[in-house]
Amino acid sequence: MDRNPSPPCSDAEEEEGDAVGNTVYSKHWLFSVLTRLIEVIAPAEPDPGASPEGARTELDEEMENDICKVWDMSMDEDVALFLQEFNAPDIFMGVFAKSKCPRLTEICVGILGNMACFQDICMSISKDENLGQVLLQRLCDSDSPTLLETSRLLLTCLSQPEVANVWVERIRENPSVYDCVCFIMSSSTNVELLVKVGEVVDKLFDLDEELMLNWIKSGTCRSVGPSVDDSPEELPDFKIVPCILEAAKQVRSDNPEGLDVYMHILQLLTTVDEGIQAIVQAPDGGKETWSLLYELVSQELCQPDDPPIIVQEQKTVLASILSVLSAMFASQTEQEYTRMRKNMPLIGSLIRILQYMEGCGKRAVDNSKESEQEETGRTDVNEEDFHLKILKDICCELLSNMLQELTKENTLEGLHQGHLNEQTCSCAFQNLLPLYSASVESFLEVLREADQTLADNLEKRFPSLKVHTQECT
Repeated sequence: MDRNPSPPCSDAEEEEGDAVGNTVYSKHWLFSVLTRLIEVIAPAEPDPGASPEGARTELDEEMENDICKVWDMSMDEDVALFLQEFNAPDIFMGVFAKSKCPRLTEICVGILGNMACFQDICMSISKDENLGQVLLQRLCDSDSPTLLETSRLLLTCLSQPEVANVWVERIRENPSVYDCVCFIMSSSTNVELLVKVGEVVDKLFDLDEELMLNWIKSGTCRSVGPSVDDSPEELPDFKIVPCILEAAKQVRSDNPEGLDVYMHILQLLTTVDEGIQAIVQAPDGGKETWSLLYELVSQELCQPDDPPIIVQEQKTVLASILSVLSAMFASQTEQEYTRMRKNMPLIGSLIRILQYMEGCGKRAVDNSKESEQEETGRTDVNEEDFHLKILKDICCELLSNMLQELTKENTLEGLHQGHLNEQTCSCAFQNLLPLYSASVESFLEVLREADQTLADNLEKRFPSLKVHTQECT
């Protein structure tokens, strides 16, 4: 059976006025489906196919087919408004309260999610406190499809400025949401679900710093989580950072967009001191976070065999990762995992990113000349330049801090491994000067001890360094 079969049309023989709004869908047919839905959750007579508890756990094929048609139809605003007028949200409330059928619950949440795409309906759904509480309880469901539809619905509501604060406040007042979200991130293997839950968390943190701070500090031992038999299940003492990392590991290979989302969540954490401390004061001192981000930059993203244009595709995820690494490096220089002897490949990757960005910059200039008369084209280039500038700024800050920590031994190792040579050092100097001149001069002094000839060549290419060095001596 198709997940969302084609919606029914109103027959020509139906009485005049049967069509829903300007659509060809039948009001009578919609009434009949919703009426049957009420009967499913509150049958007049016991159903022989019901479970021992008296409630169905499976939908019959015809009912599932019809309710899926309604799900598909609800993407139309006229149909969504009709369902709202027919008090469909109240019917769905009854489904959530009484149904033992996961598929039915999933479909009803999905229909509400479609209806919430329209502003007036979204406001009505959001202001219904009882419905809001019941929907948040769906996050503790054990059914992955239902969790996915619930997450989609929440993201839709959080993306509507008129009602976003209503949901933020509601979530802030419901500690179980934190526990259920952490449970999903730390235990689910459903990549689609993890991406959508990540988008919800990302949106919440972006909207409300107070909620983010609360979640950073949260972690309760006696939390009620998903349970198949409706009995409370005690969850572990969740901490937000390990849960984010576990989800990121699940999505990293299968969903680049999902990885981008989770890296941005980590970046948002570093915008507050408490978030940085949550990362670096984990039981492993932040080693797991550093290792994951290090691997992504050094072994997966923007690699030597990639075309330079790859930096355009990966600019947002790279900016998030480098921002977190920079915050960690600045606060954890005494940690073993930040020692330069282990991080020369990272320095090489930072310089490669800058090299690729220079290539993209030249390409953007050429494109700008070709489309000088096209306003849209110029806007796209400017937007690309803006994101690349953010990436460059973050990359340069981290590179300058790491160069300052290099010793002669580290530098010799970098030269031997090929991460440092005249070409890469020139690229680094070109991007770091003049803002980070102190870092460049510090590195140049160390480089002189490791390779006098290379240091002299670089001084010739960057005369300002030579003049400054002579003044100092």
